Amino acid sequence: MDITKHLAVYNQAINLRVQRHELLASNIANADTPHYKARDFDFAEAMQGSMKRWDEQQTLGMARTSSRHFQMEGGDAAYRLQYRNEYQSAVDGNTVEMDVERAQITDNALQYQVLTQLINSRFQGLRTAMSSTQG
Repeated sequence: MDITKHLAVYNQAINLRVQRHELLASNIANADTPHYKARDFDFAEAMQGSMKRWDEQQTLGMARTSSRHFQMEGGDAAYRLQYRNEYQSAVDGNTVEMDVERAQITDNALQYQVLTQLINSRFQGLRTAMSSTQG
C-alpha cells in the first residue's frame, strides 16, 4: 500500500473517531431531554464505506483543470446513524443510558489515542528512513 493510501486511511479513521465522539457527547448532553433517542454508528462499517468511496474517487474522480471549478466532496455521510437499543425503559421516553454512553465514549477515546500513536510511529519510521538515506 502506498503512502497516499495509508494517509487516507488514517485521515478517515481520525475523522470518524471525532464524529463518533461528537455523537456520543450529544447523547450524554441530551440525557435529560424527553423522548431523545440515543444514536451511534458502526465504526467498522463506516470505515469500509468511506475507504470504498475513496478508492472510487481515485479511479473515477474528476480532475480540476481550473481554479474556478468547484471542489467536489463526498456529500453522503460515511456512516449510517442507528438508534441505540434501550436496556431499561424510561418514563420520559429517553433512551440514553449514562453507563453505556460513558463506556462507549471511553472506548472511542482509547481507540482515538491508539490511532494517533500509530500515525506518530508511522511518521517516525518515515523520518528515520529519510534521515538514514541522507547520511
